[in-house]
Parts: sequence; structure tokens; C-alpha cells
Amino acid sequence: MGGASSSSTKKKRLNKVKRAPGYEDPAVLAAQTSFTVNEVEALYELYKNLSFSIVNDGLIHKEEFRLALFTNTKGSNLFADRVFDMFDLKRNGVIEFGEFVRSLSIFHPKASESEKTKFAFKLYDLRGTGYIEKEELKEMVLALFSESDLCLSDSAVEEIVDNTFKEADSNGDGRIDPKEWEEFVKKNPASLRNMSLPYLQDITTSFPSFVMHSEVED
Repeated sequence: MGGASSSSTKKKRLNKVKRAPGYEDPAVLAAQTSFTVNEVEALYELYKNLSFSIVNDGLIHKEEFRLALFTNTKGSNLFADRVFDMFDLKRNGVIEFGEFVRSLSIFHPKASESEKTKFAFKLYDLRGTGYIEKEELKEMVLALFSESDLCLSDSAVEEIVDNTFKEADSNGDGRIDPKEWEEFVKKNPASLRNMSLPYLQDITTSFPSFVMHSEVED
């Protein structure tokens, strides 16, 4: 009996040693996110696959993130880099397990529209000024089309940006504030269509080919 107990204790210790850096209790993460405990545990298996795919350190680096989540992996892409930066909550250049789960939770079908709206706003607010400027929107539109392997003329991109600002910039100050963005999203719900990943709800039964497709509404 004592030998069995000792063996069990050793296994528990070994499991703790094997945990990826930044590992957090699934029950705690489930309580703080839209995921269930079982979904968090499934996400941990996915996280381990991603975090050891290139750099063998149990952390998700930018190149691993881009390779796993995006269809276009040719070089740097502003959209992919921006999403990585927003997942990297500690701003230390890597994504730990807790950060991975908390950030992905926003893309869960059960996550609130408010959460998705705020995340999307920050995604476009490249300079972190609290506003979306025209140049920022243009940069992101170009990056989104690049990620989708689509090529648009400069005039077509300018038209998308101008039309968005005509509708969203209600006070005409040349920038979109959070309230204006919220109103724009309510009128244009399709602008958040990429903020929900349906397979996150079924991650315990089907391990997804984890790709975040970027699309743009024109």
C-alpha cells in the first residue's frame, strides 16, 4: 500500500513538472471565461501542441502562433502580429496558457457581444490612443486582405475606409471613438463575424485544425 501511495505521489509531482509555463487550474480559468472545465482541459492539449511546434519551451511564440492560427504564413502580417500582441497580456513576447485561454474566450460563441466589440476596437486601435484613426483602419484593411490572399486597388481600399468613416464617425472629428464603434457594430453585426469561432464550443469532441480566417466586409 505504501509503495502504491509513493508511486502515485511521484506521478503527481511529475505531472506538475511537465506543466507548461503559466499553467493555471482549469477550474479557475473556467470560472473566469466562457469555457467549461472540460473545454479548458481540451485547450491545454491544443496549447501544448502549439507551444512545442517550433520552440521547445512550452510557450507560444509569434511564429508558432502565426503558423497555427493563420492561413497565410508568408512573412510578417500586421493582422497576425496584432492579434498575437493582444493575446500576449503580459507583454513579454510569448503567450502563456492562461493568456491563451482568456483571450480565446472572447471568440467563444457564448462570449458577450460587448466583449467582442471591445476586442475588435482594440484590434484596430493600433497606436493605443483610444480612437481608430483613418490610417489605422487602412493599415488593418490592407493586412486583412493580405492574410486572405486578396489584392485590391488603392482606390478600392480608400473607398472601404471612407465608407466606414462616413457611417461610424458620427461627430465628424476624423476618428472613431469607442461609443461610435459600438453604434457602428450594432448597425453592422457582420463586422464581428470573425469574432466567433464555432468549433470552440465543440473542442472537447473535435480537435480543430486551428485556423483563424480573416475576412473583410466591403
